[in-house]
Amino acid sequence: MKTEKHDAIILSNSDEKAVLKQFVEQLKSAPLPDDELLPNLGLFLTSKNLSRILFFYEIYKKIIHTHGIVVEFGVRWGQTLSIMSALRGVFEPFNRHRKIVGFDTFEGFRGMSEKDGELCKCKDGSFSVAHGYEDYLGKVLYMQEQLNPMSHLKRYEIVKGDIRETLPEYFKKHPETIISLAVLDFDIYAPTKVALEAIKPYLCKGSILVFDELCDDIFPGETIALKEVLGLNNVRIQRLPMTSRVSYLKIE
Repeated sequence: MKTEKHDAIILSNSDEKAVLKQFVEQLKSAPLPDDELLPNLGLFLTSKNLSRILFFYEIYKKIIHTHGIVVEFGVRWGQTLSIMSALRGVFEPFNRHRKIVGFDTFEGFRGMSEKDGELCKCKDGSFSVAHGYEDYLGKVLYMQEQLNPMSHLKRYEIVKGDIRETLPEYFKKHPETIISLAVLDFDIYAPTKVALEAIKPYLCKGSILVFDELCDDIFPGETIALKEVLGLNNVRIQRLPMTSRVSYLKIE
């Protein structure tokens, strides 16, 4: 399965890009036998990629004693959902209430506006993935669950569509929802604001919100949405030393 276009914004210099390209070729041509490929994925972890895993490791530890589900807004390839599933298997494999839910159009950005600035050169449809990718991702998450206890219970859900329609529908279907962790990675203003406004009644003291592009001049819309919905003066925005971009706040 291949996508015709990707829109990843890479800030590496030309030398780093060349090495990364070689690294990808090493991954694709790895001589490891099939039964040793997954146990040795660490071979291809760069410090940048490892730092993101470590970030979510620390974040997950912060929600263990907070009841509720994990939601991600802006799934794209689904790496964060998969990391969360693995961390649940590590820290609380028998917590049947720790459902993991991802929302995305899987068709790229939708709702670009002037509040998103001009630096990213993005447009509606940017950051799309391969057609039908949500089905592929669903199989990955299913296999993640099959390798952990309570595999007979489905504890993940992928919700495809426009967040303005899918999120109210989800809450109507699941009025029991409490959100312990929300990862906001829509990047742009409109869907981020919709998500923040919609989840407010489902947050509790101790809930954590993670943001991928706060204080980022390439994606100003995410910060504007947070400012309008929660107010910067009302929250403590924190970061961890291993990552430069990802930040979080705790509802207090």
